[in-house]
Amino acid sequence: MKAIKCLKYGDVDNLVLGNVEKPTPKANEVLIKIRATSVTTSDVLIRRLNEPLISRFILQLIFGFGRPRNPVLGMVSAGIIEAKGKEVTMFENGDEVFAYGSISPTKRRFGSYAEYICLPEVWNLALKPIDLSFEEAAAIPYGGLLASHLLKKTSINKGDNVLIYGASGSIGTMAIQLAKYMGAHVTSVCSSRNFELVTSLGSDKVIDYTIENAEKQLETYKYVIDAVGNSKSSKLKEMSKKALTLNGKYISIDHGTPLTPKEAFLNLKRLAEQEKLRPVIDRVYSLEEMAEAHKYVEMGHKRGNVVITI
Repeated sequence: MKAIKCLKYGDVDNLVLGNVEKPTPKANEVLIKIRATSVTTSDVLIRRLNEPLISRFILQLIFGFGRPRNPVLGMVSAGIIEAKGKEVTMFENGDEVFAYGSISPTKRRFGSYAEYICLPEVWNLALKPIDLSFEEAAAIPYGGLLASHLLKKTSINKGDNVLIYGASGSIGTMAIQLAKYMGAHVTSVCSSRNFELVTSLGSDKVIDYTIENAEKQLETYKYVIDAVGNSKSSKLKEMSKKALTLNGKYISIDHGTPLTPKEAFLNLKRLAEQEKLRPVIDRVYSLEEMAEAHKYVEMGHKRGNVVITI
């Protein structure tokens, strides 16, 4: 089968289209013919691996030294079940599904930059929301699960002020919608070119972090949600950490290891089916254009998600 292999850590030239062996499902697994995947910020981080020395060493312990242990990256899948193991009871051949290749910090599987992938039926795998395309379904798991992880650390009550920094990315666009569903009054921080997008997702107020004295627009917030972490900062961001109500809380995507439990995954599916959650797609590339997709994500200005059709 065709797949994109990461030959070694570094720049996008190391992402090469080639052929790898088509996987065969184990007794408890399904074989998915992938129709769409996505390029996430985490994918770019793993491919580049240009973190500080200690962080780089830890990442290589997890993913492999010199090059990824599994050269086919990608954890998001949307496609059709083509075969299943003898113990599988929850799915049938022909089912349209979407999936995320991680169920816990110790149970993860890469390989969605390819035509096929096998996943255990009990992992983050479910029937695709019927009204969504494969591309739209592929735009849900990464940002949705990480946003769910952030918001699980809150106890939002109706009307609570919540500020989301990095509101226009894959995590931020989901965090806006989940916070609104919980009843929050949401202020989104992004550039002015993304005001229309975040407002359409439910933001009540917007702040352009690029303008002078943007921090003067800050109010006080029960929660400040940092959806970009240490990769980006500004004076506004530093000031927002102090713009908290009594017992308010600053929550960063860089705090702790994100958890991706199945109940969170199924909740995203339910909200998408109820039209409470809308996946946002910035650009769509083909598998052959994977390097271009990585270049675009690496720029750090994508709106929502970058999707790959296969």
